[in-house]
Amino acid sequence: MGMSVSVLAQTLKGSEIIKIGGEINELKRKGEKIANLTIGDFDPSIYPIPMGLKHGIIDAYHANHTNYPPADGVTVLRENISTFLKERFHLDYQINEVLVAGGSRPLIYATYLALVDPGDKVVYPTPSWNNNHYCHLSGANGIPVPTSADNNFMPRAEDIRPHLKGATMLALCSPLNPTGTMFAKKDLEEICDLVIEENSSRSEDEKPLYILYDQIYSLLTFSDKKHYDPVTLRPELREYVIYIDGISKCFAATGVRVGWAFGPQNIIGKMRSILGHVGAWAPKAEQIATAKFLTQTADLNTYLKNFKNQLQLSLDTLYQGVKQLKSEGFEVDSIDPMGAIYLTVKIDYTGKTTPDGDLLQSSADVNFYLIKEAKIAFVPFSAFGSDSSMNWFRASVGGCSLADIQGMLPRLKAALEKLK
Repeated sequence: MGMSVSVLAQTLKGSEIIKIGGEINELKRKGEKIANLTIGDFDPSIYPIPMGLKHGIIDAYHANHTNYPPADGVTVLRENISTFLKERFHLDYQINEVLVAGGSRPLIYATYLALVDPGDKVVYPTPSWNNNHYCHLSGANGIPVPTSADNNFMPRAEDIRPHLKGATMLALCSPLNPTGTMFAKKDLEEICDLVIEENSSRSEDEKPLYILYDQIYSLLTFSDKKHYDPVTLRPELREYVIYIDGISKCFAATGVRVGWAFGPQNIIGKMRSILGHVGAWAPKAEQIATAKFLTQTADLNTYLKNFKNQLQLSLDTLYQGVKQLKSEGFEVDSIDPMGAIYLTVKIDYTGKTTPDGDLLQSSADVNFYLIKEAKIAFVPFSAFGSDSSMNWFRASVGGCSLADIQGMLPRLKAALEKLK
Protein backbone atom coordinates (compact mmCIF):
# COMPACT_ATOMS: atom_id res chain seq x y z
CA MET A 1 0.00 0.00 0.00
CA GLY A 2 1.53 3.30 -1.12
CA MET A 3 2.27 5.93 1.48
CA SER A 4 1.28 9.50 0.69
CA VAL A 5 1.41 12.89 2.35
CA SER A 6 -1.20 15.62 2.52
CA VAL A 7 -2.04 17.78 -0.47
CA LEU A 8 -0.64 20.71 1.55
CA ALA A 9 2.69 18.95 2.01
CA GLN A 10 2.79 17.78 -1.60
CA THR A 11 2.17 21.24 -3.00
CA LEU A 12 4.29 23.29 -0.60
CA LYS A 13 7.03 25.09 -2.50
CA GLY A 14 10.55 25.02 -1.16
CA SER A 15 12.38 28.20 -0.24
CA GLU A 16 14.52 29.64 -3.00
CA ILE A 17 16.66 31.24 -0.31
CA ILE A 18 17.38 27.80 1.18
CA LYS A 19 18.34 26.54 -2.30
CA ILE A 20 20.78 29.44 -2.68
CA GLY A 21 22.08 28.70 0.82
CA GLY A 22 22.79 25.11 -0.22
CA GLU A 23 24.90 26.32 -3.13
CA ILE A 24 26.83 28.66 -0.83
CA ASN A 25 27.42 25.95 1.78
CA GLU A 26 28.75 23.58 -0.89
CA LEU A 27 31.28 26.19 -2.04
CA LYS A 28 32.24 26.95 1.57
CA ARG A 29 32.80 23.21 2.11
CA LYS A 30 35.32 23.40 -0.72
CA GLY A 31 37.11 26.24 1.05
CA GLU A 32 35.65 29.16 -0.89
CA LYS A 33 35.03 32.47 0.89
CA ILE A 34 31.62 33.84 -0.15
CA ALA A 35 30.21 37.33 0.47
CA ASN A 36 26.83 36.04 1.63
CA LEU A 37 24.24 38.78 1.12
CA THR A 38 21.32 36.34 1.11
CA ILE A 39 20.01 35.84 4.59
CA GLY A 40 17.99 38.33 6.64
CA ASP A 41 20.10 37.56 9.66
CA PHE A 42 23.15 38.89 11.49
CA ASP A 43 26.64 37.57 12.04
CA PRO A 44 26.85 37.88 15.85
CA SER A 45 30.58 38.52 15.67
CA ILE A 46 29.80 41.67 13.65
CA TYR A 47 26.42 42.58 15.13
CA PRO A 48 26.13 41.22 18.69
CA ILE A 49 22.92 41.64 20.67
CA PRO A 50 22.87 44.44 23.29
CA MET A 51 24.95 43.62 26.37
CA GLY A 52 22.03 44.50 28.64
CA LEU A 53 19.85 41.96 26.86
CA LYS A 54 22.56 39.29 26.94
CA HIS A 55 23.20 39.73 30.66
CA GLY A 56 19.46 39.80 31.31
CA ILE A 57 19.04 36.42 29.59
CA ILE A 58 21.90 34.90 31.62
CA ASP A 59 20.48 36.36 34.86
CA ALA A 60 17.01 35.00 34.03
CA TYR A 61 18.40 31.48 33.60
CA HIS A 62 20.31 31.81 36.89
CA ALA A 63 16.98 32.82 38.47
CA ASN A 64 15.48 29.55 37.13
CA HIS A 65 12.99 31.06 34.68
CA THR A 66 12.90 27.76 32.78
CA ASN A 67 9.27 26.66 33.05
CA TYR A 68 6.37 27.32 30.67
CA PRO A 69 5.58 31.00 30.13
CA PRO A 70 1.92 32.11 30.00
CA ALA A 71 0.32 31.44 26.62
CA ASP A 72 0.16 35.15 25.76
CA GLY A 73 3.56 36.08 27.22
CA VAL A 74 4.79 36.97 30.71
CA THR A 75 2.81 39.85 32.18
CA VAL A 76 5.77 42.14 32.81
CA LEU A 77 6.86 41.85 29.17
CA ARG A 78 3.40 42.66 27.84
CA GLU A 79 3.20 45.61 30.26
CA ASN A 80 6.56 46.91 29.09
CA ILE A 81 5.68 46.40 25.42
CA SER A 82 2.51 48.44 26.03
CA THR A 83 4.62 51.24 27.53
CA PHE A 84 7.22 50.94 24.75
CA LEU A 85 4.51 51.32 22.10
CA LYS A 86 3.22 54.48 23.78
CA GLU A 87 6.68 56.01 24.08
CA ARG A 88 8.06 55.07 20.64
CA PHE A 89 4.99 55.10 18.41
CA HIS A 90 2.30 56.92 20.43
CA LEU A 91 0.13 53.81 20.05
CA ASP A 92 -2.15 52.95 22.97
CA TYR A 93 -2.59 49.20 23.41
CA GLN A 94 -3.37 47.46 26.70
CA ILE A 95 -1.69 44.22 27.77
CA ASN A 96 -4.70 42.12 26.73
CA GLU A 97 -4.17 43.48 23.21
CA VAL A 98 -0.54 42.27 23.11
CA LEU A 99 0.56 38.72 22.28
CA VAL A 100 4.12 37.42 22.64
CA ALA A 101 5.49 34.46 20.65
CA GLY A 102 8.73 32.90 19.45
CA GLY A 103 9.55 35.57 16.89
CA SER A 104 7.29 37.22 14.33
CA ARG A 105 6.74 34.20 12.03
CA PRO A 106 4.26 32.30 14.25
CA LEU A 107 2.43 35.58 14.87
CA ILE A 108 2.03 36.25 11.14
CA TYR A 109 0.82 32.68 10.62
CA ALA A 110 -1.57 32.99 13.57
CA THR A 111 -2.98 36.19 12.04
CA TYR A 112 -3.70 34.31 8.83
CA LEU A 113 -5.34 31.43 10.71
CA ALA A 114 -7.39 33.73 12.94
CA LEU A 115 -8.80 35.84 10.09
CA VAL A 116 -8.67 33.87 6.85
CA ASP A 117 -10.90 30.98 5.85
CA PRO A 118 -9.90 28.71 2.95
CA GLY A 119 -10.73 30.52 -0.27
CA ASP A 120 -10.72 34.00 1.29
CA LYS A 121 -8.86 36.67 -0.67
CA VAL A 122 -5.59 37.96 0.77
CA VAL A 123 -4.03 40.87 -1.10
CA TYR A 124 -0.29 41.49 -0.84
CA PRO A 125 2.32 43.36 -2.89
CA THR A 126 5.20 41.65 -4.63
CA PRO A 127 7.99 41.47 -3.88
CA SER A 128 7.22 40.73 -0.22
CA TRP A 129 8.37 38.16 2.25
CA ASN A 130 6.53 34.83 2.54
CA ASN A 131 2.93 35.99 1.96
CA ASN A 132 2.64 33.54 -0.94
CA HIS A 133 3.60 30.69 1.40
CA TYR A 134 1.29 31.82 4.23
CA CYS A 135 -1.56 31.96 1.72
CA HIS A 136 -0.78 28.40 0.69
CA LEU A 137 -0.58 27.19 4.29
CA SER A 138 -3.90 28.81 5.22
CA GLY A 139 -5.75 27.92 2.00
CA ALA A 140 -6.19 31.59 1.13
CA ASN A 141 -6.72 32.85 -2.38
CA GLY A 142 -3.57 34.94 -2.59
CA ILE A 143 -3.73 38.01 -4.84
CA PRO A 144 -0.19 39.23 -5.57
CA VAL A 145 0.00 42.88 -6.64
CA PRO A 146 3.19 43.64 -8.62
CA THR A 147 5.06 46.84 -7.76
CA SER A 148 7.91 48.58 -9.54
CA ALA A 149 11.09 50.54 -8.99
CA ASP A 150 9.17 53.71 -9.96
CA ASN A 151 7.75 53.79 -6.43
CA ASN A 152 10.61 51.98 -4.66
CA PHE A 153 8.64 48.72 -4.88
CA MET A 154 6.08 50.01 -2.38
CA PRO A 155 2.41 49.59 -3.39
CA ARG A 156 0.22 52.58 -4.18
CA ALA A 157 -3.51 52.88 -3.61
CA GLU A 158 -4.16 52.61 -7.34
CA ASP A 159 -2.25 49.29 -7.43
CA ILE A 160 -4.36 47.83 -4.63
CA ARG A 161 -7.78 49.32 -5.36
CA PRO A 162 -8.92 46.81 -8.02
CA HIS A 163 -8.36 43.86 -5.68
CA LEU A 164 -9.96 44.87 -2.36
CA LYS A 165 -13.61 44.05 -3.11
CA GLY A 166 -14.45 41.03 -0.99
CA ALA A 167 -10.90 40.61 0.35
CA THR A 168 -10.38 39.55 3.97
CA MET A 169 -6.84 40.79 4.50
CA LEU A 170 -4.31 43.21 3.07
CA ALA A 171 -0.76 42.25 4.09
CA LEU A 172 1.68 45.16 4.23
CA CYS A 173 5.24 45.63 5.52
CA SER A 174 7.33 48.77 6.07
CA PRO A 175 10.31 49.04 6.03
CA LEU A 176 9.88 46.31 3.46
CA ASN A 177 11.60 42.96 3.32
CA PRO A 178 13.13 42.44 0.70
CA THR A 179 13.70 45.99 -0.56
CA GLY A 180 14.68 48.09 2.47
CA THR A 181 12.29 50.76 1.20
CA MET A 182 9.42 52.40 3.10
CA PHE A 183 5.95 53.84 2.72
CA ALA A 184 5.72 57.53 2.04
CA LYS A 185 3.12 59.08 4.33
CA LYS A 186 0.79 60.01 1.46
CA ASP A 187 0.87 56.51 -0.06
CA LEU A 188 0.01 54.79 3.21
CA GLU A 189 -2.72 57.34 3.97
CA GLU A 190 -4.35 56.68 0.60
CA ILE A 191 -4.22 52.92 1.14
CA CYS A 192 -5.76 53.34 4.61
CA ASP A 193 -8.54 55.44 3.10
CA LEU A 194 -9.24 52.65 0.61
CA VAL A 195 -9.62 50.15 3.47
CA ILE A 196 -11.95 52.51 5.36
CA GLU A 197 -14.02 53.01 2.20
CA GLU A 198 -14.19 49.26 1.53
CA ASN A 199 -15.26 48.45 5.10
CA SER A 200 -17.94 51.15 5.07
CA SER A 201 -19.45 49.47 1.99
CA ARG A 202 -19.83 46.08 3.72
CA SER A 203 -22.90 44.90 5.63
CA GLU A 204 -22.73 43.88 9.30
CA ASP A 205 -22.84 40.18 8.47
CA GLU A 206 -19.85 40.46 6.10
CA LYS A 207 -16.31 39.86 7.31
CA PRO A 208 -14.42 43.18 7.34
CA LEU A 209 -11.17 43.87 5.53
CA TYR A 210 -8.18 43.70 7.91
CA ILE A 211 -4.63 44.99 7.55
CA LEU A 212 -1.72 42.81 8.64
CA TYR A 213 1.02 45.39 9.24
CA ASP A 214 4.51 43.97 9.66
CA GLN A 215 6.77 46.65 11.18
CA ILE A 216 9.52 44.41 12.51
CA TYR A 217 12.11 46.82 10.99
CA SER A 218 10.42 50.02 12.18
CA LEU A 219 13.30 51.13 14.44
CA LEU A 220 15.87 50.61 11.68
CA THR A 221 15.33 53.71 9.56
CA PHE A 222 18.09 55.86 8.10
CA SER A 223 18.80 59.55 7.52
CA ASP A 224 15.60 61.60 7.70
CA LYS A 225 13.30 58.69 6.81
CA LYS A 226 10.25 58.37 9.07
CA HIS A 227 8.24 55.23 9.78
CA TYR A 228 4.46 55.49 9.39
CA ASP A 229 1.75 53.11 10.53
CA PRO A 230 -1.98 52.79 9.73
CA VAL A 231 -3.57 53.51 13.14
CA THR A 232 -1.48 56.61 13.74
CA LEU A 233 -2.51 57.97 10.34
CA ARG A 234 -6.13 56.80 10.56
CA PRO A 235 -7.24 56.04 14.16
CA GLU A 236 -10.60 54.74 12.93
CA LEU A 237 -8.73 51.69 11.59
CA ARG A 238 -7.76 50.53 15.09
CA GLU A 239 -10.21 47.59 15.09
CA TYR A 240 -8.94 46.38 11.72
CA VAL A 241 -5.13 46.41 12.05
CA ILE A 242 -2.95 43.63 13.47
CA TYR A 243 0.66 44.72 13.96
CA ILE A 244 3.70 42.44 13.92
CA ASP A 245 6.85 43.52 15.77
CA GLY A 246 9.61 42.25 18.04
CA ILE A 247 13.31 42.33 18.87
CA SER A 248 14.67 40.06 16.11
CA LYS A 249 15.84 42.77 13.74
CA CYS A 250 16.10 46.00 15.73
CA PHE A 251 18.38 44.38 18.34
CA ALA A 252 20.09 41.83 16.02
CA ALA A 253 18.39 39.18 18.17
CA THR A 254 17.06 36.80 15.49
CA GLY A 255 17.93 33.70 17.52
CA VAL A 256 16.57 35.03 20.80
CA ARG A 257 13.03 34.49 19.45
CA VAL A 258 10.92 37.18 21.09
CA GLY A 259 8.26 38.75 18.90
CA TRP A 260 4.92 40.37 19.56
CA ALA A 261 1.67 41.17 17.84
CA PHE A 262 -0.80 43.81 18.95
CA GLY A 263 -4.25 44.71 17.79
CA PRO A 264 -7.95 44.28 18.63
CA GLN A 265 -8.38 42.18 21.78
CA ASN A 266 -10.87 39.76 20.25
CA ILE A 267 -8.47 38.85 17.42
CA ILE A 268 -5.38 38.77 19.64
CA GLY A 269 -7.27 36.41 21.96
CA LYS A 270 -8.01 34.00 19.09
CA MET A 271 -4.38 34.15 17.97
CA ARG A 272 -3.32 33.31 21.52
CA SER A 273 -5.56 30.23 21.47
CA ILE A 274 -4.13 29.10 18.12
CA LEU A 275 -0.53 29.51 19.26
CA GLY A 276 -1.37 27.91 22.60
CA HIS A 277 -2.19 24.68 20.77
CA VAL A 278 0.93 24.98 18.62
CA GLY A 279 3.18 25.91 21.56
CA ALA A 280 5.05 28.63 19.69
CA TRP A 281 6.03 30.51 22.84
CA ALA A 282 9.12 32.61 23.30
CA PRO A 283 11.37 31.06 25.99
CA LYS A 284 10.54 32.44 29.43
CA ALA A 285 14.06 33.57 30.32
CA GLU A 286 14.34 35.53 27.08
CA GLN A 287 10.95 37.14 27.77
CA ILE A 288 12.04 38.22 31.25
CA ALA A 289 15.26 39.67 29.83
CA THR A 290 13.46 41.50 27.02
CA ALA A 291 11.01 43.02 29.51
CA LYS A 292 13.93 44.39 31.51
CA PHE A 293 15.84 45.65 28.49
CA LEU A 294 12.87 47.60 27.13
CA THR A 295 13.02 49.76 30.27
CA GLN A 296 16.75 50.50 29.93
CA THR A 297 16.07 53.47 27.69
CA ALA A 298 19.53 55.03 27.63
CA ASP A 299 21.31 51.74 26.85
CA LEU A 300 18.67 50.85 24.28
CA ASN A 301 19.00 54.19 22.49
CA THR A 302 22.80 54.00 22.49
CA TYR A 303 22.72 50.50 21.06
CA LEU A 304 20.23 51.48 18.37
CA LYS A 305 22.23 54.53 17.34
CA ASN A 306 25.49 52.59 16.98
CA PHE A 307 23.78 49.62 15.32
CA LYS A 308 22.05 51.81 12.74
CA ASN A 309 25.25 53.74 11.99
CA GLN A 310 27.10 50.47 11.36
CA LEU A 311 24.33 49.10 9.15
CA GLN A 312 23.99 52.32 7.20
CA LEU A 313 27.72 52.46 6.50
CA SER A 314 27.61 48.97 4.99
CA LEU A 315 24.44 49.70 3.01
CA ASP A 316 25.80 53.03 1.74
CA THR A 317 29.12 51.42 0.75
CA LEU A 318 27.33 48.79 -1.30
CA TYR A 319 24.93 51.36 -2.76
CA GLN A 320 27.76 53.70 -3.83
CA GLY A 321 29.68 50.77 -5.29
CA VAL A 322 26.74 49.72 -7.45
CA LYS A 323 26.11 53.31 -8.52
CA GLN A 324 29.79 53.62 -9.48
CA LEU A 325 29.47 50.54 -11.70
CA LYS A 326 26.37 52.07 -13.27
CA SER A 327 28.30 55.26 -14.04
CA GLU A 328 30.92 53.12 -15.78
CA GLY A 329 28.29 51.70 -18.12
CA PHE A 330 27.39 48.45 -16.39
CA GLU A 331 23.71 47.37 -16.51
CA VAL A 332 23.20 47.75 -12.78
CA ASP A 333 21.31 50.08 -10.47
CA SER A 334 20.26 50.46 -6.86
CA ILE A 335 17.71 52.27 -4.70
CA ASP A 336 18.89 54.51 -1.89
CA PRO A 337 18.73 52.56 1.41
CA MET A 338 15.89 53.78 3.63
CA GLY A 339 15.45 51.18 6.36
CA ALA A 340 15.89 47.55 7.48
CA ILE A 341 19.09 45.70 6.54
CA TYR A 342 18.50 45.41 2.80
CA LEU A 343 19.59 47.09 -0.37
CA THR A 344 17.65 46.72 -3.61
CA VAL A 345 20.08 46.02 -6.47
CA LYS A 346 19.39 45.68 -10.19
CA ILE A 347 21.69 43.40 -12.19
CA ASP A 348 20.21 43.38 -15.67
CA TYR A 349 22.19 40.59 -17.33
CA THR A 350 19.63 38.01 -18.45
CA GLY A 351 20.19 37.11 -22.07
CA LYS A 352 23.97 37.32 -21.63
CA THR A 353 26.36 34.42 -22.05
CA THR A 354 28.91 33.26 -19.46
CA PRO A 355 32.56 32.51 -20.28
CA ASP A 356 31.56 28.79 -20.30
CA GLY A 357 28.93 29.48 -22.97
CA ASP A 358 25.88 29.21 -20.72
CA LEU A 359 22.95 31.52 -21.44
CA LEU A 360 21.63 33.40 -18.38
CA GLN A 361 17.88 32.98 -18.84
CA SER A 362 16.55 34.19 -15.47
CA SER A 363 17.49 36.23 -12.43
CA ALA A 364 18.24 32.94 -10.64
CA ASP A 365 20.76 32.09 -13.40
CA VAL A 366 22.42 35.48 -12.94
CA ASN A 367 22.59 34.90 -9.19
CA PHE A 368 24.17 31.46 -9.44
CA TYR A 369 26.68 32.80 -11.97
CA LEU A 370 27.72 35.52 -9.51
CA ILE A 371 28.00 32.99 -6.68
CA LYS A 372 30.44 30.88 -8.73
CA GLU A 373 32.31 33.62 -10.58
CA ALA A 374 32.36 36.52 -8.10
CA LYS A 375 31.83 34.66 -4.82
CA ILE A 376 28.85 36.94 -4.11
CA ALA A 377 25.35 35.76 -3.27
CA PHE A 378 22.17 37.85 -3.56
CA VAL A 379 18.51 36.77 -3.52
CA PRO A 380 16.48 37.44 -6.68
CA PHE A 381 13.06 39.03 -6.18
CA SER A 382 11.59 35.85 -7.69
CA ALA A 383 12.11 34.38 -4.20
CA PHE A 384 9.64 36.97 -2.93
CA GLY A 385 6.80 36.32 -5.36
CA SER A 386 7.98 38.46 -8.28
CA ASP A 387 8.38 37.20 -11.85
CA SER A 388 11.64 35.39 -12.60
CA SER A 389 12.29 37.84 -15.44
CA MET A 390 12.62 40.73 -12.95
CA ASN A 391 16.33 41.48 -12.66
CA TRP A 392 16.21 42.96 -9.17
CA PHE A 393 17.81 41.40 -6.12
CA ARG A 394 17.86 41.68 -2.32
CA ALA A 395 21.23 42.29 -0.72
CA SER A 396 21.27 41.78 3.05
CA VAL A 397 24.26 43.28 4.88
CA GLY A 398 23.66 41.63 8.27
CA GLY A 399 25.97 38.71 7.62
CA CYS A 400 28.88 40.63 6.05
CA SER A 401 31.48 42.96 7.47
CA LEU A 402 32.23 46.31 5.88
CA ALA A 403 35.54 44.86 4.67
CA ASP A 404 33.67 41.95 3.03
CA ILE A 405 31.46 44.43 1.15
CA GLN A 406 34.39 46.58 0.08
CA GLY A 407 36.25 43.48 -1.10
CA MET A 408 33.36 42.07 -3.15
CA LEU A 409 32.79 45.12 -5.36
CA PRO A 410 35.87 44.56 -7.60
CA ARG A 411 34.86 40.89 -7.94
CA LEU A 412 31.36 41.92 -9.02
CA LYS A 413 32.82 44.22 -11.65
CA ALA A 414 35.20 41.54 -12.95
CA ALA A 415 32.40 38.95 -13.19
CA LEU A 416 30.09 41.29 -15.09
CA GLU A 417 32.89 42.20 -17.51
CA LYS A 418 33.13 38.54 -18.54
CA LEU A 419 29.51 38.34 -19.69
CA LYS A 420 28.80 38.75 -23.41
